[in-house]
Amino acid sequence: MVLPFQPKIKTKGGILLAEAALERQQIGTVCGLVLGMGPDCYRDKKRYPEGPWCKKGEWVVFARYAGSRLKIEGGEIRILNEDEILATIKDPEMILHEY
Repeated sequence: MVLPFQPKIKTKGGILLAEAALERQQIGTVCGLVLGMGPDCYRDKKRYPEGPWCKKGEWVVFARYAGSRLKIEGGEIRILNEDEILATIKDPEMILHEY
């Protein structure tokens, strides 16, 4: 279960972004925080001989349309399969978002 990255409401130049722009960015984001992992995640030793790619509390990169989206107050949560995780990153600000 991944919580997509919430973009900042103000650009580096100081422009406040409209609600619609923020919503589009959140829905189209490609990184998120791992909130939890199921008990069978990364258990297939043939596919993942070195174990899990990520763990709870790490930031991950995933495909734009990956996973199932669940709406929550203030945004959404995505439920991803382990093979939909593409990479881990230290800082979600490293991913460029279009403004």
